[in-house]
Amino acid sequence: MNLTARSTAPELMDDLTLATEELRQNLDELETINTWLGGYQPVLGALARLRPCFPAGRPLRLADLGSGGGDTLRHIARWARRRQVPVELTGVDANEFMLGYATQKSAIYPEILYSNFDILSPQFTAQEYDILTASLFCHHFTDAELIGLLRSWQQQAGLAVVINDLHRHPLAYYSIKYLTRLLGGSRLVQNDAPLSVARAFSRADWQRLLAEAGITRYELRWCWAFRWQVIIYNNDVCNA
Repeated sequence: MNLTARSTAPELMDDLTLATEELRQNLDELETINTWLGGYQPVLGALARLRPCFPAGRPLRLADLGSGGGDTLRHIARWARRRQVPVELTGVDANEFMLGYATQKSAIYPEILYSNFDILSPQFTAQEYDILTASLFCHHFTDAELIGLLRSWQQQAGLAVVINDLHRHPLAYYSIKYLTRLLGGSRLVQNDAPLSVARAFSRADWQRLLAEAGITRYELRWCWAFRWQVIIYNNDVCNA
């Protein structure tokens, strides 16, 4: 596999009509993998950094874009509960099966709601949020699409945009490829997990994409295991 540039091959999960028991198994497996490999820490760590800037006197409004099975939001809800931080969490996804799955899995979290929004629509961009999060979502877009989204997200988020995505690296690619086979993962996860790494980003990619989006106020960190944490600031009071 040539990892010098981002792959443009589609993932099976890109099919928004996908609604099978295999998809349910895949979502369960992804949550397990993310838990093992510290895949939620880029978002939770960013929230900890941003906490001094949270709005006073009302809940923090946060939307997770491409929320999938809702696992990131459940981790955020537990993080907020432990710290007594009031939150209103919204999961946004275009796949109805995933929304149903996530709603069922999040039944004990009344602070989480799920919505079927087209993130490119005026209806979505009119929604007001303090923080937008995107976990393992950005690599599903082309560079040109992502540049426009980054610009739009920075304008929409009152405080910040938090991105958690993969580092395109040979060790990450081959490790996840053989790990999912060794563990007997579903066809979806065996296909999409390594392909997600191939579609993901280097540090230079992020620096170029952010520059082309006209974004200068951001932090970019590498996190274990082979993740990028990007915090894009909007609020002048909470600067990098």
